[in-house]
Formats: sequence, structure tokens, C-alpha cells
Amino acid sequence: MAKRKAVILFGHGARAPEWARPMERVQTKLQSAEPDMEVALAFLEFMTPTLPEAIDTLAAAGVSRISVVPMFLAQGGHLKKDLPVLLQAAREAHPDCEIELGQTVGEADAVIDAMAAHAARCAGEGGSS
Repeated sequence: MAKRKAVILFGHGARAPEWARPMERVQTKLQSAEPDMEVALAFLEFMTPTLPEAIDTLAAAGVSRISVVPMFLAQGGHLKKDLPVLLQAAREAHPDCEIELGQTVGEADAVIDAMAAHAARCAGEGGSS
């Protein structure tokens, strides 16, 4: 039997709800492309669900493999210090669920290429968007 898979798009969070809109757009796009895969959002602070809450929900729903994708531009203190602690606790709480860490989105070559192309377009348009 195939493992039920999920992706959690993990962001910092903010007090303003509109901050999450780009992540929601990624979630919608990914869910459309992969309809058999669960796609959830989770946040470090200020917003819900937290990463432990999202993992708990997915594990309770029978997901057996979760990929956590940090939606950060680079690996700062939160990803180097806070995230490993959260992942270790989640792995201990859900030993039957494989929880893996994906590459930080801002460090992926395809994302860097897309940001460079966007900046070039902005320069070609005189900076307007």
C-alpha cells in the first residue's frame, strides 16, 4: 500500500493575516498540481496552525510521510535552532510517521532563478510592477 504523503509549507508568521496570502497561493497551486497529496500551512509564531499542530492533524488523518518545506529566503536562527527542536519533538510524538525536512525555498536554484528573472523584468519595466 502506498504511503499517504503530505507537504507542510512552513513560514515564520506575522500579526497581519494578509502576510500569509503568498503561502496560501502556493498551497492552492501545489494542491491543484498534486490532488492526492495533502498540502498544509504551518507557522512558527503569530499565526496558526503551529508546526506541531499541523503535524498532529496530518498524522491523526493517517498521513505516514510529511515533508516540511521552509518558506524562508535563507536559513537564519529560526531554521537552525528552532526548527530542529520542533521536528525532533514531532518525530518522537509520531514514530510511525516519516517527517523529513525539505530545502529552504529561497535557497533552491529554481527559486533563485525566478527571483533574478523577476528583478530583471522589473528593471526592464522601469521598476513598476
